[in-house]
Amino acid sequence: MRKDSEVHSGYYTEGPSVLANRFPPTLMTTTTDQTQTRMRADARRSRAKLLDAATAAFAEHGADAPLDDIARRAGVGIGTLYRHFPTRIDLQAAVYRSQVQSVCATADELIQTATAEQAFAGWLRAMAAYLTTKRGLSGALIAGLGRDSELISGCWMAMRDTADRLLAHAQQAGVVRDDISAEDVLRLAHGIVVTTEQAPEQTDRLLSLVFDGLRPRQAAAGDAGGGAAARSG
Repeated sequence: MRKDSEVHSGYYTEGPSVLANRFPPTLMTTTTDQTQTRMRADARRSRAKLLDAATAAFAEHGADAPLDDIARRAGVGIGTLYRHFPTRIDLQAAVYRSQVQSVCATADELIQTATAEQAFAGWLRAMAAYLTTKRGLSGALIAGLGRDSELISGCWMAMRDTADRLLAHAQQAGVVRDDISAEDVLRLAHGIVVTTEQAPEQTDRLLSLVFDGLRPRQAAAGDAGGGAAARSG
């Protein structure tokens, strides 16, 4: 039995709100986003604090983290949380979408500011960090909205397109093999995160090994030969 206010709130329900199933298939600006821009500054700040608090709470305690605790972390009342997010799934969806937006934005920034190799490796690490913090959030949303919901499919498409863009950038620069797909990259990152859940300090080392394996074979062989020559010298 839940111990937080969601049990007895007269205007809270565990089911999706009317708006929960209307997330767009892409992460472009929505009517909800446009409404948000018209909020008073203090309301926008409250919403941002709630998203930050919920992101941290879901990462630490999973998708069922108590809403009272999230409100306290954000420094607002539980009623403020309900006004911004009428249901738990509305809050989960907002956190999920904001995390995906952040990871995709990181890719754009890396492409503009780093070499193709650094951008690809940096995004792999950002992707792994995102996967580490979601702790059942996508599972809860799939259960609540369905795997084919606009939110889930739209966020998946955004992540795949971002991985595709980073991968193409790296392949054109000759730092990643041509026979690798965006799906390969996403699966590899996910597999590493799952296997290092109990040993997160190993994540970066395994990502480096994966990146070495993704290098063009000729370059990888050359690096190995150079290393052997250096050792023999």
